[in-house]
Amino acid sequence: MSALGIPGLPRTVLRLHRSALIVWGAFVAALIGWLVWLNTVTSSAGERQRAYCDHHDTCNILDQLNYGQRTVWVATLVCYSSLAVAAWSGASLIGRELESGTAQLAWTQGVSPARWLAAKLAVPALLVTLGCTALVLAYRRAWSAHPGLRDGDWTSVVTFVARGPATVAYALCALAVGTLTAMLLRRTLPALGVSLAATWALHLALEIFREHLWPAVNRVTATEELWPRHAWVLESGAIRHGHRVAYTGTSPCEGNPAQVKQCAADLDITGYYTVYHPQSHYWPLHLVETGVVLAVAVLAAVLAFRLLPRRTRAARKESLV
Repeated sequence: MSALGIPGLPRTVLRLHRSALIVWGAFVAALIGWLVWLNTVTSSAGERQRAYCDHHDTCNILDQLNYGQRTVWVATLVCYSSLAVAAWSGASLIGRELESGTAQLAWTQGVSPARWLAAKLAVPALLVTLGCTALVLAYRRAWSAHPGLRDGDWTSVVTFVARGPATVAYALCALAVGTLTAMLLRRTLPALGVSLAATWALHLALEIFREHLWPAVNRVTATEELWPRHAWVLESGAIRHGHRVAYTGTSPCEGNPAQVKQCAADLDITGYYTVYHPQSHYWPLHLVETGVVLAVAVLAAVLAFRLLPRRTRAARKESLV
Protein backbone atom coordinates (compact mmCIF):
# COMPACT_ATOMS: atom_id res chain seq x y z
CA MET A 1 0.00 0.00 0.00
CA SER A 2 2.74 2.47 0.90
CA ALA A 3 4.55 1.73 -2.36
CA LEU A 4 1.45 2.60 -4.31
CA GLY A 5 0.36 5.62 -2.25
CA ILE A 6 0.53 9.18 -3.45
CA PRO A 7 4.28 9.61 -2.75
CA GLY A 8 5.16 6.31 -4.40
CA LEU A 9 2.83 6.42 -7.42
CA PRO A 10 4.81 9.09 -9.28
CA ARG A 11 7.94 7.09 -8.55
CA THR A 12 6.26 4.02 -10.03
CA VAL A 13 5.37 5.95 -13.18
CA LEU A 14 8.97 7.09 -13.53
CA ARG A 15 10.28 3.58 -13.04
CA LEU A 16 7.90 2.06 -15.59
CA HIS A 17 8.72 4.68 -18.20
CA ARG A 18 12.36 5.40 -17.43
CA SER A 19 13.39 4.49 -20.99
CA ALA A 20 11.10 7.15 -22.41
CA LEU A 21 12.39 9.62 -19.83
CA ILE A 22 15.98 8.92 -20.88
CA VAL A 23 15.11 9.34 -24.56
CA TRP A 24 13.28 12.61 -23.88
CA GLY A 25 16.15 13.96 -21.80
CA ALA A 26 18.65 12.97 -24.50
CA PHE A 27 16.50 14.63 -27.17
CA VAL A 28 16.31 17.91 -25.24
CA ALA A 29 20.03 17.85 -24.41
CA ALA A 30 20.98 17.06 -28.02
CA LEU A 31 18.93 19.93 -29.46
CA ILE A 32 20.27 22.40 -26.90
CA GLY A 33 23.81 21.20 -27.61
CA TRP A 34 23.18 21.61 -31.33
CA LEU A 35 21.96 25.17 -30.77
CA VAL A 36 25.04 25.97 -28.69
CA TRP A 37 27.24 24.65 -31.50
CA LEU A 38 25.35 26.69 -34.08
CA ASN A 39 25.69 29.84 -31.97
CA THR A 40 29.42 29.43 -31.45
CA VAL A 41 31.15 27.56 -34.26
CA THR A 42 28.70 27.80 -37.17
CA SER A 43 27.61 31.38 -36.51
CA SER A 44 31.21 32.61 -36.21
CA ALA A 45 32.03 31.25 -39.64
CA GLY A 46 28.81 32.69 -41.05
CA GLU A 47 29.45 36.14 -39.61
CA ARG A 48 32.98 36.17 -41.07
CA GLN A 49 31.65 35.26 -44.49
CA ARG A 50 28.89 37.86 -44.25
CA ALA A 51 31.41 40.57 -43.38
CA TYR A 52 33.55 39.47 -46.32
CA CYS A 53 30.57 39.49 -48.70
CA ASP A 54 29.67 43.04 -47.66
CA HIS A 55 32.95 44.28 -49.17
CA HIS A 56 33.51 41.95 -52.12
CA ASP A 57 31.61 41.25 -55.31
CA THR A 58 32.09 37.49 -55.17
CA CYS A 59 32.07 35.40 -52.00
CA ASN A 60 31.06 32.06 -50.52
CA ILE A 61 27.75 32.16 -48.65
CA LEU A 62 27.63 28.48 -47.66
CA ASP A 63 28.53 29.20 -44.04
CA GLN A 64 25.70 31.71 -43.82
CA LEU A 65 23.25 29.26 -45.36
CA ASN A 66 24.38 26.47 -43.05
CA TYR A 67 23.50 28.47 -39.94
CA GLY A 68 20.09 29.52 -41.23
CA GLN A 69 19.07 26.12 -42.57
CA ARG A 70 20.21 24.19 -39.52
CA THR A 71 18.44 26.59 -37.20
CA VAL A 72 15.25 25.89 -39.16
CA TRP A 73 15.87 22.14 -38.73
CA VAL A 74 16.08 22.61 -34.98
CA ALA A 75 12.90 24.71 -35.02
CA THR A 76 11.13 21.94 -36.95
CA LEU A 77 12.12 19.33 -34.36
CA VAL A 78 11.03 21.62 -31.52
CA CYS A 79 7.73 22.50 -33.20
CA TYR A 80 6.73 18.93 -33.99
CA SER A 81 8.15 17.24 -30.90
CA SER A 82 4.52 17.02 -29.76
CA LEU A 83 3.96 14.27 -32.35
CA ALA A 84 6.38 12.01 -30.48
CA VAL A 85 4.68 12.87 -27.19
CA ALA A 86 1.29 11.93 -28.67
CA ALA A 87 2.58 8.62 -30.00
CA TRP A 88 4.19 7.71 -26.68
CA SER A 89 1.17 8.77 -24.64
CA GLY A 90 -1.31 6.83 -26.73
CA ALA A 91 0.81 3.72 -27.19
CA SER A 92 3.03 3.28 -24.15
CA LEU A 93 1.80 5.47 -21.30
CA ILE A 94 -1.87 4.44 -21.41
CA GLY A 95 -2.64 2.13 -24.33
CA ARG A 96 -0.20 -0.63 -23.47
CA GLU A 97 -1.25 -0.75 -19.82
CA LEU A 98 -4.95 -0.95 -20.70
CA GLU A 99 -4.29 -3.62 -23.32
CA SER A 100 -2.02 -5.76 -21.13
CA GLY A 101 -4.13 -5.44 -17.98
CA THR A 102 -1.44 -3.64 -15.94
CA ALA A 103 -3.84 -0.78 -15.24
CA GLN A 104 -6.51 -3.14 -13.94
CA LEU A 105 -3.94 -4.76 -11.67
CA ALA A 106 -3.00 -1.38 -10.21
CA TRP A 107 -6.68 -0.62 -9.56
CA THR A 108 -6.94 -3.74 -7.41
CA GLN A 109 -3.93 -2.76 -5.28
CA GLY A 110 -5.47 0.20 -3.47
CA VAL A 111 -4.95 2.77 -6.22
CA SER A 112 -8.16 4.35 -7.45
CA PRO A 113 -8.51 4.72 -11.24
CA ALA A 114 -8.72 8.50 -10.92
CA ARG A 115 -5.51 8.67 -8.87
CA TRP A 116 -3.81 6.29 -11.30
CA LEU A 117 -4.74 8.44 -14.32
CA ALA A 118 -3.84 11.66 -12.51
CA ALA A 119 -0.35 10.34 -11.78
CA LYS A 120 -0.03 9.06 -15.33
CA LEU A 121 -0.73 12.56 -16.62
CA ALA A 122 0.91 14.73 -13.96
CA VAL A 123 4.40 13.20 -14.00
CA PRO A 124 4.87 13.27 -17.80
CA ALA A 125 3.25 16.71 -17.98
CA LEU A 126 5.84 18.10 -15.58
CA LEU A 127 8.75 16.55 -17.47
CA VAL A 128 7.40 17.59 -20.86
CA THR A 129 6.85 21.16 -19.62
CA LEU A 130 10.39 21.42 -18.27
CA GLY A 131 11.93 19.98 -21.42
CA CYS A 132 9.91 22.11 -23.83
CA THR A 133 10.55 25.26 -21.80
CA ALA A 134 14.30 24.61 -21.98
CA LEU A 135 14.05 24.10 -25.75
CA VAL A 136 12.05 27.30 -26.25
CA LEU A 137 14.50 29.38 -24.23
CA ALA A 138 17.49 27.93 -26.07
CA TYR A 139 15.88 28.43 -29.47
CA ARG A 140 14.84 32.01 -28.71
CA ARG A 141 18.43 32.79 -27.76
CA ALA A 142 19.73 31.26 -30.99
CA TRP A 143 17.08 32.92 -33.17
CA SER A 144 17.75 36.42 -31.86
CA ALA A 145 21.54 36.17 -31.60
CA HIS A 146 22.37 36.42 -35.32
CA PRO A 147 19.53 38.09 -37.25
CA GLY A 148 21.72 38.56 -40.31
CA LEU A 149 22.15 34.80 -40.70
CA ARG A 150 18.54 33.76 -40.19
CA ASP A 151 16.68 31.75 -42.80
CA GLY A 152 13.12 33.09 -42.73
CA ASP A 153 11.41 35.37 -40.24
CA TRP A 154 8.76 35.21 -37.50
CA THR A 155 6.05 34.17 -39.97
CA SER A 156 7.71 30.82 -40.67
CA VAL A 157 5.44 27.96 -39.55
CA VAL A 158 8.00 26.21 -37.35
CA THR A 159 9.66 29.38 -36.05
CA PHE A 160 6.28 30.80 -35.03
CA VAL A 161 5.67 27.85 -32.68
CA ALA A 162 9.23 27.22 -31.52
CA ARG A 163 9.76 30.75 -30.20
CA GLY A 164 7.09 30.70 -27.51
CA PRO A 165 4.88 28.81 -25.07
CA ALA A 166 2.83 27.27 -27.89
CA THR A 167 5.54 24.59 -27.99
CA VAL A 168 4.69 23.62 -24.40
CA ALA A 169 0.95 23.84 -25.11
CA TYR A 170 1.18 21.52 -28.12
CA ALA A 171 3.17 18.97 -26.11
CA LEU A 172 0.68 19.01 -23.22
CA CYS A 173 -2.19 18.76 -25.68
CA ALA A 174 -0.52 15.79 -27.35
CA LEU A 175 -0.20 14.11 -23.96
CA ALA A 176 -3.91 14.61 -23.24
CA VAL A 177 -5.04 13.62 -26.75
CA GLY A 178 -2.91 10.47 -26.62
CA THR A 179 -4.44 9.57 -23.27
CA LEU A 180 -7.99 10.10 -24.51
CA THR A 181 -7.30 8.08 -27.65
CA ALA A 182 -5.89 5.20 -25.63
CA MET A 183 -8.89 5.29 -23.29
CA LEU A 184 -11.21 5.09 -26.27
CA LEU A 185 -9.39 2.37 -28.21
CA ARG A 186 -7.60 0.39 -25.46
CA ARG A 187 -5.17 -0.94 -28.08
CA THR A 188 -1.55 0.10 -28.43
CA LEU A 189 -1.01 0.40 -32.18
CA PRO A 190 -4.39 1.93 -33.09
CA ALA A 191 -4.00 4.45 -30.26
CA LEU A 192 -0.53 5.35 -31.52
CA GLY A 193 -1.75 5.98 -35.06
CA VAL A 194 -4.86 7.93 -34.10
CA SER A 195 -2.94 10.05 -31.56
CA LEU A 196 -0.37 10.97 -34.21
CA ALA A 197 -3.08 11.81 -36.75
CA ALA A 198 -5.10 13.90 -34.29
CA THR A 199 -2.07 15.91 -33.15
CA TRP A 200 -0.93 16.46 -36.72
CA ALA A 201 -4.45 17.57 -37.69
CA LEU A 202 -4.45 20.13 -34.87
CA HIS A 203 -1.11 21.52 -36.05
CA LEU A 204 -2.36 21.73 -39.62
CA ALA A 205 -5.68 23.34 -38.72
CA LEU A 206 -4.06 26.09 -36.67
CA GLU A 207 -1.41 26.68 -39.33
CA ILE A 208 -4.21 27.24 -41.85
CA PHE A 209 -6.30 29.52 -39.63
CA ARG A 210 -3.41 31.23 -37.82
CA GLU A 211 -3.76 34.47 -39.75
CA HIS A 212 -7.35 34.82 -38.49
CA LEU A 213 -6.54 34.48 -34.78
CA TRP A 214 -6.00 38.23 -34.45
CA PRO A 215 -7.45 41.13 -36.47
CA ALA A 216 -5.15 42.12 -39.33
CA VAL A 217 -4.25 45.67 -40.28
CA ASN A 218 -5.98 47.10 -43.37
CA ARG A 219 -4.06 49.91 -45.02
CA VAL A 220 -5.59 51.90 -47.90
CA THR A 221 -3.46 54.51 -49.70
CA ALA A 222 -3.78 56.73 -52.71
CA THR A 223 -0.43 55.61 -54.07
CA GLU A 224 1.18 52.20 -53.96
CA GLU A 225 3.56 51.86 -51.02
CA LEU A 226 6.15 49.37 -49.95
CA TRP A 227 4.99 46.73 -47.50
CA PRO A 228 5.92 47.26 -43.84
CA ARG A 229 9.21 45.65 -42.92
CA HIS A 230 8.95 42.10 -41.53
CA ALA A 231 5.19 42.16 -42.03
CA TRP A 232 3.11 39.08 -42.76
CA VAL A 233 1.26 40.26 -45.86
CA LEU A 234 -2.02 38.42 -46.31
CA GLU A 235 -3.35 40.27 -49.36
CA SER A 236 -2.57 43.31 -51.45
CA GLY A 237 -4.08 44.85 -54.53
CA ALA A 238 -5.69 47.82 -56.17
CA ILE A 239 -9.06 49.55 -55.79
CA ARG A 240 -10.85 49.68 -59.14
CA HIS A 241 -14.40 50.95 -59.67
CA GLY A 242 -14.79 51.03 -55.91
CA HIS A 243 -13.90 47.35 -55.47
CA ARG A 244 -10.76 45.64 -54.22
CA VAL A 245 -8.90 43.60 -56.83
CA ALA A 246 -6.16 41.44 -55.37
CA TYR A 247 -2.86 41.11 -57.19
CA THR A 248 -2.34 37.68 -58.72
CA GLY A 249 1.30 38.46 -59.38
CA THR A 250 3.19 41.72 -59.63
CA SER A 251 1.60 45.14 -59.72
CA PRO A 252 -0.16 45.86 -63.05
CA CYS A 253 1.46 49.28 -63.21
CA GLU A 254 5.24 49.55 -63.22
CA GLY A 255 7.82 52.05 -64.41
CA ASN A 256 8.60 55.64 -63.50
CA PRO A 257 6.06 57.70 -61.50
CA ALA A 258 4.57 59.26 -64.63
CA GLN A 259 4.05 55.86 -66.26
CA VAL A 260 2.52 54.41 -63.10
CA LYS A 261 0.14 57.38 -62.80
CA GLN A 262 -0.95 57.08 -66.43
CA CYS A 263 -1.41 53.29 -66.09
CA ALA A 264 -3.53 53.76 -62.96
CA ALA A 265 -5.71 56.27 -64.77
CA ASP A 266 -6.14 53.95 -67.74
CA LEU A 267 -7.17 51.07 -65.47
CA ASP A 268 -9.39 53.31 -63.31
CA ILE A 269 -7.31 52.55 -60.21
CA THR A 270 -8.25 54.98 -57.45
CA GLY A 271 -6.17 53.52 -54.61
CA TYR A 272 -4.25 50.59 -53.22
CA TYR A 273 -4.73 48.37 -50.20
CA THR A 274 -2.69 45.96 -48.10
CA VAL A 275 -3.90 43.50 -45.45
CA TYR A 276 -1.11 42.39 -43.15
CA HIS A 277 0.06 41.46 -39.69
CA PRO A 278 2.94 43.65 -38.48
CA GLN A 279 5.71 42.05 -36.47
CA SER A 280 4.09 43.41 -33.29
CA HIS A 281 1.21 40.97 -33.84
CA TYR A 282 3.44 37.98 -33.16
CA TRP A 283 2.63 37.73 -29.46
CA PRO A 284 -1.15 38.28 -29.77
CA LEU A 285 -1.32 35.63 -32.49
CA HIS A 286 0.96 33.28 -30.59
CA LEU A 287 -0.84 33.61 -27.26
CA VAL A 288 -4.28 33.13 -28.81
CA GLU A 289 -3.03 29.97 -30.50
CA THR A 290 -1.51 28.81 -27.22
CA GLY A 291 -4.86 29.35 -25.51
CA VAL A 292 -6.72 27.38 -28.18
CA VAL A 293 -4.30 24.45 -27.88
CA LEU A 294 -4.50 24.47 -24.08
CA ALA A 295 -8.29 24.50 -24.29
CA VAL A 296 -8.16 21.38 -26.49
CA ALA A 297 -5.77 19.80 -23.98
CA VAL A 298 -8.11 20.50 -21.06
CA LEU A 299 -11.09 19.17 -23.01
CA ALA A 300 -9.23 15.96 -23.90
CA ALA A 301 -8.11 15.44 -20.30
CA VAL A 302 -11.63 16.01 -18.94
CA LEU A 303 -13.08 13.55 -21.45
CA ALA A 304 -10.44 10.98 -20.50
CA PHE A 305 -11.38 11.25 -16.81
CA ARG A 306 -15.09 11.05 -17.65
CA LEU A 307 -14.45 7.95 -19.72
CA LEU A 308 -12.42 6.30 -16.96
CA PRO A 309 -15.39 4.89 -14.93
CA ARG A 310 -16.70 3.16 -18.04
CA ARG A 311 -13.31 1.58 -18.65
CA THR A 312 -13.15 0.52 -15.01
CA ARG A 313 -16.51 -1.23 -15.23
CA ALA A 314 -15.51 -2.92 -18.46
CA ALA A 315 -12.29 -4.18 -16.87
CA ARG A 316 -14.20 -5.61 -13.91
CA LYS A 317 -16.61 -7.44 -16.21
CA GLU A 318 -13.69 -8.91 -18.16
CA SER A 319 -12.01 -10.06 -14.95
CA LEU A 320 -15.24 -11.81 -13.81
CA VAL A 321 -15.53 -13.60 -17.11
